[in-house]
Amino acid sequence: MEALYLLIPLSVLAVGAALWLFLRMSDSGQFDDLDSPAHRILLDDDRPAKPASPGQDNSHRVP
Repeated sequence: MEALYLLIPLSVLAVGAALWLFLRMSDSGQFDDLDSPAHRILLDDDRPAKPASPGQDNSHRVP
């Protein structure tokens, strides 16, 4: 029973901290655009890079 005297205020503080953090992040615009990151992966270019032409310097490439 004595543990409840400690656990109830700690849980209320934890919920208050989580609520404060959520409200702070929503005010700063953290949750404004939830769709673009999910669509960005669909628009990723999956084609392989073009090989360099024979006349170009390829000394910076690692084989």
